[in-house]
Amino acid sequence: MRLRALLDTDALGLRLLGGEDELDRTVRGVMTTDLKDPSRYLSGGELVLTGLAWRHGAADSEPFVRILAAAGVAALAAGEAELGDVPEDLVLACVRHRLPLFAVHESVAFATITEHVVRQVSGERAGDLAAVVDRHRRMMTSGPAGGGPDVVLDLLGTDLDLRAWVLSPTGRPIAGSKLAGAALPADVSAKLAAELLAAARTGRRGPHRVLVGTTTYSLFPIRSSGRSAAASRDVRETVLSDWLLAVEADAGDWPAERLDLLQGVTQLIAVERDRRDAARTVRRRLAQEVLELVQTGSAPAEIAARLRVAAPVLLPGLGAAPHWQVVVARVEWDGGQIEGGPVAQSLLEEILVDPLTSGPEHSDRIAVAHTGAEAIALVPLPAVSAEHDGSESGILADALLEAVRDPLTAGLNDDGRLTLGVSAAVHSAEGLRGALEEARHARRVAAARPGRVCAAGHQELASHVLLLPFVPDDVRRAFTARLLDPLRDYDRRHRAELIPTLEAFLDCDGSWTRCATRLHLHVNTLRYRVGRIEQLTGRDLSRLEDKLDFFLALRMS
Repeated sequence: MRLRALLDTDALGLRLLGGEDELDRTVRGVMTTDLKDPSRYLSGGELVLTGLAWRHGAADSEPFVRILAAAGVAALAAGEAELGDVPEDLVLACVRHRLPLFAVHESVAFATITEHVVRQVSGERAGDLAAVVDRHRRMMTSGPAGGGPDVVLDLLGTDLDLRAWVLSPTGRPIAGSKLAGAALPADVSAKLAAELLAAARTGRRGPHRVLVGTTTYSLFPIRSSGRSAAASRDVRETVLSDWLLAVEADAGDWPAERLDLLQGVTQLIAVERDRRDAARTVRRRLAQEVLELVQTGSAPAEIAARLRVAAPVLLPGLGAAPHWQVVVARVEWDGGQIEGGPVAQSLLEEILVDPLTSGPEHSDRIAVAHTGAEAIALVPLPAVSAEHDGSESGILADALLEAVRDPLTAGLNDDGRLTLGVSAAVHSAEGLRGALEEARHARRVAAARPGRVCAAGHQELASHVLLLPFVPDDVRRAFTARLLDPLRDYDRRHRAELIPTLEAFLDCDGSWTRCATRLHLHVNTLRYRVGRIEQLTGRDLSRLEDKLDFFLALRMS
């Protein structure tokens, strides 16, 4: 805004004392100070407001004005509340340094002037930025120029002083403005993603405001043009795959113009998201072709030939991949009307990316196909993994969901489940069929566990866990009730903690000393509790058979 506009605003109570020829100067901000030397806080273009507390005599005016002029401020406004008329020495100093000077009537608060300037400057910046965003949108929609989401976020930082990040539905950083600096801490990103997914499931319109510690964030969903156009679709079809824009600000008191601008920014970033999805078409097709060959029992030589074609696409620059893993995912919603395959496909393409990496390009080496309610990922392992037998390399089921469980649980709400199974690494095409069946079986093991998001790996298929998913529900309930209900009832009445004691005793392989140390108990107290367990159940915890029964009952409960 111009100085002339301030003078023409009667409500501000400004009276010009000097600088008639400088009224076309642009005001870029406002600052209130009574420091003798405020230069460290000035960046140029400010309207400086002062109550003149720094002035103890006529000699103080010249150095003060000289500092303001050197810093490139737009003008000085002096309040009349303390001294009455503005001192003549200050007027003359401003004339010498060609610095416009205003007097502020004692009835006008500096806060009134500050609010007016900030509102006007922000509005003009938003208008300028809106034009830039519109131009950038046209560039991106017409071709690969434009620079992606980072450029748009940088515009928010430089023009509106907003720190902003683009996050995946699991909280993985996709982009961030230069003003934002480092990526958000992983726990903050995960919480923001979880909050947005939970809000989206309720149908509430954005932006969604979230307080993390002492910082307020405003969250805007980013939906691709293809998905957002189908407004009649169930939110569960897209909620687990939408990106989000997180802005470090409280949008609750933003004017409509700024909210519209941020919505425009999300649409612009969605263009990049659409382009990324389109680029995945080739990888998805390769995965589908390999999967069909494996499932129809094609000759290993034919599968190997297809893998030789796929490897350079999935591992550009790294050559052939001697190892592969298979990951199977299934998303199921109550009612069963929604096909879970496409949702599971998008999720696998996200969660198989290392959560410590950032940017959309890191998902370019994941190939996922879907069939019905199931999604299947073919994951190539770089040549470095060939030194191992596959048991310690590649994807581990427990680590797979560690960083994404909380956000996805919020998105699944109380009517959806995600279960995953991970195979061991295989060295050749001959092993892919077995790896697929292994991953599917591991997923069934995961499905037998409680929780909205569960995973199981090939390591668990060699243990007793292999049998548990296939025990009928009524048998499981009767078995666990017979062994554990007496202990639960006793704990409820006496707060004896027999169940935790039993779990710890079995986990310590029946070692009295280790178990007592873990529970911070005297060994005699532990012996008393174990004796009570045996008395209530009629079992003997020194016998291997009874230990195994208790172990299985705890796992099935």
